[in-house]
Amino acid sequence: MEGNTMSGHLDYEINKELGECYLFMGELDKAEEYYKKAVSSNGIHPDPYIGLATVAIQRGDLENAMAMYEKAHNIEPTDKSLSGIGLIKMENGDKEGAFPLFMEAARMNPENMVALFSIIRLGHELDRVIEIIPSLVSALEVNPGKHEVRYSLAGCHVCAGDNEAARVELEKILEADPEHEAAKEMLAQIQS
Repeated sequence: MEGNTMSGHLDYEINKELGECYLFMGELDKAEEYYKKAVSSNGIHPDPYIGLATVAIQRGDLENAMAMYEKAHNIEPTDKSLSGIGLIKMENGDKEGAFPLFMEAARMNPENMVALFSIIRLGHELDRVIEIIPSLVSALEVNPGKHEVRYSLAGCHVCAGDNEAARVELEKILEADPEHEAAKEMLAQIQS
């Protein structure tokens, strides 16, 4: 029995990898075939369901994509499953439902750019900018060189009425990249 479990795991890994390769190459039918094999060889991992959700999204089948993200999420909630469900909710017009999912995804993985850019967008659209500032700060603690995140954080500070905090963030960007036009423009606006 020991050998059988080992070979099942190996089959799973091989099929999952092949699914990822075919997905990367844009061969959706082959990707779907191998993700389904991965699911049937060892159905306790969320990754093949995330892959199947991605295939469904590429085909424009949001209903099936949502079902696959939810299966993955039920096996093991990850920042990817949360972001996927959030994106579909957003696409279907449920911004209030999507926002907490992206916030949780960003908390789980501060480097999840889908989650970060989604909370930035929704934070502004839903007038909840103050709530997203801690997520952006966390992302910058992990990767201080992400100028687009720091620029967004500066914008959030301006929206929150804290021009001084915005100035600090903009100066950090310009210290690393003196030619950053957007940062120069925002700094000039808040100093005028």
